Amino acid sequence: MIKLPEGLVTRAARNEDQGAGYINKGVAAGEIVVPCNSGRCLDKPCAIGRGLSTKVNANIGLSQYNSDIDSELRKLDAAVESGADAVMDLSTGFDIQKLRAKILSNAPVPLGTVPVYELACGKEQRFSTIREEDFLEIIEKQASEGVDFFTVHAGITYDLANYASRNPRLINIVSRGGALLASWMLKNKKENPFYSNFDRVIEICAEYNVTLSLGDSLRPGAIADATDFLQVQELLLLGKLQERALSGGVQVMIEGPGHVPLDQIEANVKLQKKVCHGAPFYVLGPLVTDAAPGYDHIVSAIGGAVAAWHGADFLCYVTPAEHLRLPDIDDVRNGVIASKIAAHAADIVKKLPSAENRDRLISEARARRDWKTQFALSLDPRLPEQMRSRSAPREEDVCTMCSDYCSIKITEEAVRDHKDGRDIA
Repeated sequence: MIKLPEGLVTRAARNEDQGAGYINKGVAAGEIVVPCNSGRCLDKPCAIGRGLSTKVNANIGLSQYNSDIDSELRKLDAAVESGADAVMDLSTGFDIQKLRAKILSNAPVPLGTVPVYELACGKEQRFSTIREEDFLEIIEKQASEGVDFFTVHAGITYDLANYASRNPRLINIVSRGGALLASWMLKNKKENPFYSNFDRVIEICAEYNVTLSLGDSLRPGAIADATDFLQVQELLLLGKLQERALSGGVQVMIEGPGHVPLDQIEANVKLQKKVCHGAPFYVLGPLVTDAAPGYDHIVSAIGGAVAAWHGADFLCYVTPAEHLRLPDIDDVRNGVIASKIAAHAADIVKKLPSAENRDRLISEARARRDWKTQFALSLDPRLPEQMRSRSAPREEDVCTMCSDYCSIKITEEAVRDHKDGRDIA
């Protein structure tokens, strides 16, 4: 049975509608995870899973075209300030280990990585020549440094990679980690090292209490490819791997699509919950259309709200820069806020008391024209404050949209006069 430190669980329960006991039971059942490496003490740990508020992850990281560590640390700060519950370092450029060390020193929230990225970028030789042992060594290296959760693409087998090579989709493999492993397997004609050595992966994660995020290597990257054979076959295998990891004392969540039309999202979530035994579901988006580059944070928020409504637990943000370029600080902030809106909208439908109460309080403040309280309760206090200050009316009791014709004030006056027995001219 997985048993987490009492202080960690207590801190994770601070902002939940459930107590530490509920979280501990969920962790033991494999329905909740609290990512936190045994070598770290997080200021803001989070619990992810059944009965809890929907969480949001933000991706940052270096690329071959950007090696500015200070810029990525500013993105980290922007993500956390905007409400991200976790961050992932998806660096594929230079100084990967240096950036990761700085994030681990500065991030108050859990940090996730995709270890195979460092393996691919840190070797002078071609990726196909990397030894099988290297795949395990990079996991142990990052675990010893303090990483809290790993995306490990253990579900893409040699057979599935071979099938994908002969039965291409509209867009074949869009997962970077999945593509790297597929290329390694096909060139070496060998099984996925993460799959064939999964027991060793479990041992490493158990030693450092690293949460496994089982990657969806074969997620759809186009609406036309959603819920196809490859995606479903990998998911079925991830359910079996999840059982093995839990038996080995490792917390597990499952990653999901991807690009999915609105009418397939509910089925995708319910299928994952069924075949993966209620494990927390970590979804990228989902993006509900391929036709809005530059607005994919909105596309993602639409899909994320529907997915979380039906049971997804963890939303990976998508920024306006998705599919176009490396996101800047404003992209990070906008991506987090869009996903936080989606998460909160779903939490209202999930009947979480804290979510329902927040909306009730902000509505009461709106009725009173209590601007400060509205700002304080909003998901992004900075923006409404800025908008109000740029167009402040002469009197505090109205906005410049309706001014003297404010519907709330007109109704208040009508009701007041009616009670007093006066007619309104």
